[in-house]
Amino acid sequence: MKYWTGPIVGLALAALAFPAVAQVDLTPYLKEDVYGDIKISPTGEYYAVTVPTADRTVLAVIRRSDKKFTARVGGPKQSDIADFHWVNDQRVLVSMAQRLSTLESPVATGELHAVNADGTVARTLMGHFEPDAYKFTDDFYAGFLEDDLPSDDDNVLISVQAFSANPVTSIDRMHVLTGRRVTVATAPVRRARFTTDGHGEVRFARGSGNDNVGKLYYRDARGSAWKLINDEADTYRLEIPLGFAPDDRTAYLQVEQPTGPDAIVALDTATGQRTNVLRDDTVDPHSVIRDVAGRPVGVTYMKDRLVSRYFDETAPPARTQRMLEKAFPDQSVRMVSSTRDGRLSLLLVSSDRSPGDFYLFDHGTREASLVFSRADWFDPARSAPVRSIALTARDGLPLHGYLTTPPGSNGKGLPMVVLPHGGPFGVYDEWAFDRHTQMLAAAGYAVLQVNYRGSGNYGRAFLHAGAREWGGAMQDDLTDATRWAVEQGVADAGRVCIYGASYGGYAALMGVAKEPGLYRCAVGYVGIYDLQERREDLGDSARWLGTFADEWMGDDDSTLAQRSPVRLADRIKVPVFLAAGGKDTIAPIDHSRKMEKALKAAGTSVETLYFPTEGHGFYTEEHRREYYKRLLEFLARHLGGQKAG
Repeated sequence: MKYWTGPIVGLALAALAFPAVAQVDLTPYLKEDVYGDIKISPTGEYYAVTVPTADRTVLAVIRRSDKKFTARVGGPKQSDIADFHWVNDQRVLVSMAQRLSTLESPVATGELHAVNADGTVARTLMGHFEPDAYKFTDDFYAGFLEDDLPSDDDNVLISVQAFSANPVTSIDRMHVLTGRRVTVATAPVRRARFTTDGHGEVRFARGSGNDNVGKLYYRDARGSAWKLINDEADTYRLEIPLGFAPDDRTAYLQVEQPTGPDAIVALDTATGQRTNVLRDDTVDPHSVIRDVAGRPVGVTYMKDRLVSRYFDETAPPARTQRMLEKAFPDQSVRMVSSTRDGRLSLLLVSSDRSPGDFYLFDHGTREASLVFSRADWFDPARSAPVRSIALTARDGLPLHGYLTTPPGSNGKGLPMVVLPHGGPFGVYDEWAFDRHTQMLAAAGYAVLQVNYRGSGNYGRAFLHAGAREWGGAMQDDLTDATRWAVEQGVADAGRVCIYGASYGGYAALMGVAKEPGLYRCAVGYVGIYDLQERREDLGDSARWLGTFADEWMGDDDSTLAQRSPVRLADRIKVPVFLAAGGKDTIAPIDHSRKMEKALKAAGTSVETLYFPTEGHGFYTEEHRREYYKRLLEFLARHLGGQKAG
């Protein structure tokens, strides 16, 4: 069931503002990818692939010789695959997750399943839940793979912790057939993850307690005492171990810096000496590049595209990467898995205009052949280009982001949608193919995405510059970016709408309240509009979440009230569209209903779309189609773009 309210006369008059134009076919943007992630087996005989379906994501095994499906692992409705690994030549270990909505990242549930490539010996190794539901028993312990122990076909190392708010963590050796476990180490810190060396020995543990202060511990060998080597409370930085060099003495760490982006540091674990290895001028490391043995050999950076850099640019992995980049110009090339002997590798080749294609690369012949496409119904030649942008905020802080323009346009004088990302902290927009942005561009809009302060990818100082700045400097960054786009001639000043989801929904409504003359309309999708209520909800959930709310949202009720759109409705003078789900636990529908009521009381035009059965982002294709249809209709009335076909 859906509900809709809005002043019919006002909408009818607004519809006269722009002539009818072509329509956007929503079907390509609603279709699931054929495949998500793919990993080749150690012998090269099989592929393990994630397969998105209408109500869940499953893992399948495909025989490489004839592309026949030979095995399958899946959970109940709304289940997902958190990760998967070939733990020997024939067996795949699968870590399960739950996805309740389209905007939430899948949350790992701690369940571990395993199956042989031929479909035999399928077993649940960890997981105590009621059938067809995610209701865990009181004694449930969650398991997460830490090391697949390449030299041991029978066992893996997993971290194990109670499914609770502040758990103690151990690391266990688990048999991949029976699930039998033996504890080999206990973490000296809560909510811990571990890092092992090349021999599978546990050497690092990092985590935090209810104070959310990160701690990193190191030990020399099994049975040695843990030593605290970094305490965020003292150093004001986080340090994350990435792995060891082949000597098992040199460890690579990602280390936050007082200013600017994170650095990659080589730590001599015997002497304590540290050496800077890599650091970009602008952005943090995006992902770790590993060799066939799983050792870190470099990192990628998300800039104007995905850029790779190696610890040793003369080493074979670096030379191969440079050759592949020349073979696939203007695209991102990532080696996602390899056979044990290193002869065959799977490549993911993607770009701002392509969701990605998987190629099988033969290192001997240097030939790459296409094996799977994620979504081949998108034609890169007809997709919208995405370019990186840079500007300076009013207080001098450098800002970065991305601008998408309609295919074939000259990029000038366009109706524009400002699209702040959710989160907000630690999340950031990337140079990549994004269905939502592509759909808006297909409707004729420029799409502006700015990584406002508080976003990830630009270092600790940039992240912490967003603390307690909901509706403050974070909002000003969006305003400054919008004005920049107008000054650059990209956007028609009279045809700009701000639209976002989750925190982005908050920013959209706060934007039109704080800058009433800047935007023509606003869309809030599953947004938070009452900061006091949100702070209280987080505090009631867990102590560490209460700490997070006070430190990052703020603990002064008067300031939170002044920055809550629900209390500023009388300042909003442009049409608003609100959409929410009745089962949303992150941004409860009560926020949207209160916002709707306040806007109506202020005499502001407001439309709504509520689905009682949906969560934080609409899940079913039927509901998403209705939402996108209504969204494009709303934008067309006020900006003049295309409607949905």
